[in-house]
Amino acid sequence: MHSRKIYSHRVWVDNQLQPATICFDNGAITAIHFEKSATAEDFGNAVIMPGVIDVHVHVNEPGRTEWEGFETATQAAAAGGTTTIIDMPLNASPVTTTLKAFEQKLESTAGKMNSNVGFYAGLIPGNSQHLEAIMQAGVVGVKCFLTHSGIDEFPNVTEKDLDEAMPIIAKYNLPLLAHCELYDKEAECDFESNPTSYQHYLASRPKQWENDAVDLMIRKCREHNCPVHIVHVASAEALSKIEVAKKEGLPITAETCTQYIYFNAEDIPDASCIYKCAPPIREKANNDQLKQAFVTGVLDFITTDHSPAPPGIKEMESGNLKKAWGGIAGIQFLLNGSWTAMKDVMTLEQFIPLVTSKPAAFVKAKNKGSIEMGKDADFVIWNPEEREKIKEENVFFRYKISPYIGQNLNGIVSETIVNGETVFQNNSIKNKNKGQWLLQK
Repeated sequence: MHSRKIYSHRVWVDNQLQPATICFDNGAITAIHFEKSATAEDFGNAVIMPGVIDVHVHVNEPGRTEWEGFETATQAAAAGGTTTIIDMPLNASPVTTTLKAFEQKLESTAGKMNSNVGFYAGLIPGNSQHLEAIMQAGVVGVKCFLTHSGIDEFPNVTEKDLDEAMPIIAKYNLPLLAHCELYDKEAECDFESNPTSYQHYLASRPKQWENDAVDLMIRKCREHNCPVHIVHVASAEALSKIEVAKKEGLPITAETCTQYIYFNAEDIPDASCIYKCAPPIREKANNDQLKQAFVTGVLDFITTDHSPAPPGIKEMESGNLKKAWGGIAGIQFLLNGSWTAMKDVMTLEQFIPLVTSKPAAFVKAKNKGSIEMGKDADFVIWNPEEREKIKEENVFFRYKISPYIGQNLNGIVSETIVNGETVFQNNSIKNKNKGQWLLQK
């Protein structure tokens, strides 16, 4: 590793954009000077900020590597300015619900980490006795579903399972991440007869499912004093519940994803399965409220829930939303997609923590998320004012199936630096496998 000095008029230091030279060596920040050093590379007015952190990603390795895999997922992350991802415990095979499965997951990353990678354990019925060993091995949280996950090996939990597991998780002060949809019976909306209609798909997963599940998780959080994190909030009706719980002092956090603030149901064409995710992308009025929840602090940070799949199971040809695999491939577009969605709602200074310091604090990554002496040299250099149309050939994840292709997004990444090494520059991957595990021990 060689030492470098990089300068810009707009460097994110001390929670503000200001002129600074950042010096780094051996993967760590060695000095910060608030002027241009004589030997520094000058990036002009480009923004230099901590690398983006995406704490909700499905990489699907081992076992379903034909869906994605660490090699392509982490290249796509780096291409979008993301230097750290946290991988979910399902969609891999085996699912990460035992220590042995977690060890297999770690082995599967060898030689394929183009960004830093952390991991969650999975909570499913009957695996509470395995949690302690996986948490001791360094996962940064535990994930559960309150409805069917789509993967049979990863069944949803019941209230009884939560009561069993939450005291164990609370002991380690790790968050329990919950996919919040809960229902007794299917919504009556005749989706069966209209399988290509997006409005019928939307009606098939109503806001009430989310609201009820959020109520349950708040109640359980209160009972067990276990940190709870609500993933991908899509129902604006749940926001007031989360706000009240936070004011009560409960250890509760919540995110939404780029797709829920960038796209709106009114604009989604029928028979276009690239938009299918669960919970569904809802109406503009709803999504505008999600954006405001970042201004008020009810939502804590933004993620992608990158969930890739081969064209066949995405029903790209049939357009059958009922049969299609749910999930949006978006790992490369956390920074530019979210900034495009939020730029009219907040300043760049308000936005930057939503993809850097706040997710870093959530996963207790003490050396990431800010530019400070001794911290990791993970940076993105980008131009938020520049705009580009996303083309298929610019996409680094495995299958070029994404609703972001064809979109005009604000923010062009010129360079991504991981642990002091340039991984992405000039639209190409430069140095491979510079990422490291993010384990919490």
